[in-house]
Amino acid sequence: MRSPPRPNALAWLWLSLLLIVADQASKWLAITNLEYLRPVPVIDGFWNWTLVHNYGAAFSFLSDAGGWQKWFFSGLAVVISAVMALWLRLTPRADWRNALPLALVIAGAIGNLVDRLRFGYVVDFVDWYLGFTDLPHWPTFNVADSCIVVGAVLLVLFSFKPATPAPDAR
Repeated sequence: MRSPPRPNALAWLWLSLLLIVADQASKWLAITNLEYLRPVPVIDGFWNWTLVHNYGAAFSFLSDAGGWQKWFFSGLAVVISAVMALWLRLTPRADWRNALPLALVIAGAIGNLVDRLRFGYVVDFVDWYLGFTDLPHWPTFNVADSCIVVGAVLLVLFSFKPATPAPDAR
């Protein structure tokens, strides 16, 4: 006799969708309320809102590559999102230690993909720095970037100690 199918973690894609909407809404606010490259202090010496166009990837990697990078990073986002969605499909729904980071990375990849396809660049606007040092500003980022970083860090952290299996309910 076949056992009933176990629910998979694809339901976590609702979190991805919610974060994509939050990312796009925050970028819309940045585009409509900020001037390009003109910092607006939030906390003096630490945090500005600064509208920036990132034609590359993290830390503006390949930003001056001539345009082909738009399609490369767009394709990469599609492939990564598809692989992680498949991974969610193979993950039990209750396995939040795998599902949460995957949903975060998918949200970030798709949030930035929308920008690349819409504008040809990614909209960044969060500018952190330490004003009392000679250190440069941290690279300007957005909600999608935050989702990718937090998701990747959680995947690594959770890989060090596997989840303890739930006791059998007998």
